[in-house]
This record gives sequence, C-alpha cells and structure tokens, in this order.
Amino acid sequence: MITLGIVIMLLGGVFAIIGAIGLIRFPDVYARSHAQTVVTVGGTCLVLIGVMIDYYQTLLLVKCVFLIIFIFLTSPAGTHAITKAAYLSGVKPKVKKDEWKG
Repeated sequence: MITLGIVIMLLGGVFAIIGAIGLIRFPDVYARSHAQTVVTVGGTCLVLIGVMIDYYQTLLLVKCVFLIIFIFLTSPAGTHAITKAAYLSGVKPKVKKDEWKG
C-alpha cells in the first residue's frame, strides 16, 4: 500500500534526479552549485520527511529532524564557500555582465 510517506520520498527522488540532470546540463560552477543545493536540500530533506511520516513513533524521527536541521544549516553555507572560492580563484561566470565588478 502506498502511503503519504512513500509519495513524499518519491518526490524527493524526483528532485534528486532533476538536480542531477542540472549538474550535467548547467554551464558553469555557479549554476551547478545551485543544482547541487536543490539536490541536497530539496531531495534529501523530502526523503527524510517521508521517513519521518512512515516511522513517526521511533527514535528514527528524532534522528531525521536533526539531519534536516544539519542539512539546512550546512548546505547553503558550504555552497556559498565553494562558489566564493571559485570566484576568488579566477573562475569566470558565463554571464554577459559581472555584477560583482560593476
């Protein structure tokens, strides 16, 4: 029987597949970092929320809550650090006008 938790986990898998396609198709490190964040935050957290719904009476629920909080705190910070390091090391974004240089 398909439950709400399974549907949410499948939706998280769809987010992960869309993000993986974005990693292949996007032109530079900056756009790819956006796709990576969608996979991490969107896909992984939806899968964890689905697990929380299916196993709501166990210690697994508490672990999933802590994992979601950890992902929400670290993924954007890590992505920002990676893209800033790429920019400072000279990797040029594929845009017509660089808004950082004015």
